[in-house]
Amino acid sequence: MDAFTAGLLQRIKATESDLTRARETGDDFLAEVEEAELDDLRRLAAEHGVEVSASRV
Repeated sequence: MDAFTAGLLQRIKATESDLTRARETGDDFLAEVEEAELDDLRRLAAEHGVEVSASRV
């Protein structure tokens, strides 16, 4: 796995965790921000052929 793929997958994992935390604390604005970030990261992964495992959130 190259550095780009590893970094992208790590960012996705961290963003999923941040999204879960935002939802758990009831921070709707932060949840929306994290959802948008996650969408962007998943789009970037798809554009570069990086397979992302099923989402946990």
